[in-house]
Amino acid sequence: MRVPDTHLTPARFRRVLAALLAILVAAILLSALIGSESIGLARAVADAGVDRTILFRIRLPRALLATVVGAALATAGTVLQALLRNPLADPHMLGVSGGAAVGAAAMLMLGGSGALPAVLVPIGAFAGGLLAMVIVYRVGSVNGRLQPYMFLLAGVVTNAFCGALIMALNALADFFQAHGILFWLLGSLQTQSYALVAASAAYVLVGLAWLTLHARRFNAMSLGEESAAQLGVDVGRVRRTAFVVSSLLVGAAVSVSGMIGFVGLIVPHITRLLIGADHRLLLPASALTGAIFLLLADTVARSVGGGMEIPVGVVTALCGGPFFVYLLRREGGRGVE
Repeated sequence: MRVPDTHLTPARFRRVLAALLAILVAAILLSALIGSESIGLARAVADAGVDRTILFRIRLPRALLATVVGAALATAGTVLQALLRNPLADPHMLGVSGGAAVGAAAMLMLGGSGALPAVLVPIGAFAGGLLAMVIVYRVGSVNGRLQPYMFLLAGVVTNAFCGALIMALNALADFFQAHGILFWLLGSLQTQSYALVAASAAYVLVGLAWLTLHARRFNAMSLGEESAAQLGVDVGRVRRTAFVVSSLLVGAAVSVSGMIGFVGLIVPHITRLLIGADHRLLLPASALTGAIFLLLADTVARSVGGGMEIPVGVVTALCGGPFFVYLLRREGGRGVE
């Protein structure tokens, strides 16, 4: 591969990621300390009382899960936008999240009670997300060439179809299953398990590492398939593998948090605006920015309703809907066909 380097320097790479990492640590601490019940960090560390229980058993694992989910969704969105050269590409809009939700909901119904659903749901989410991606890829390709806007339309249709399947599953489920599926679909980061956070983080780190190692290829593909091929990139192989890795990231996120939309749409744009479009830096920076964004969204979701909690998916949708309309109008103004 003969993809040329851009002007990213090691010093700038370290400086940007160090700054984002510092903000992320501050956001985790802020999210863990803010909530309906006021707690003190010093009391939680010093005394084995209520403050310690709330901080270390409820809020900290939740904040860490938000970090993992936000990083996964933002990374997947960044890669999909590079592959499709389309600013509207997002795991939610392309039906990948919907497919993962169908697979996870089916496993919730089939798994019964006990520990079995915890094993089956991630498998179902990954399989569903990957199947949705394959369908969209096949429909959006003509003579082996990807048609970005056909791809996007196929994703919208697949997303709607997955929504219908979820409604059908919900109608067939008994009362308790239907309640569990509905609550899960709204998007929630509640967890008391550090083991769950660690398992999800392992999936995300492996996917992020692979994508970052191939960042130069995504730089080339963002110039167009023909330009990338002239630079020595095996376009088909990189594209297929990247779609599978993106599905893995989305499946890992959906299986532990339900449907949380628009993170993969908003975050890549904000990050690209701040640091540029070099994927060697953009991919890890998007992961950190996505984690920060979802942490702040979850903090808002837990705080603005007094004692009542708003599903975090509602907060991200309230941010993402207007942002999507803005992007749609901007791209329309440029005469996109």
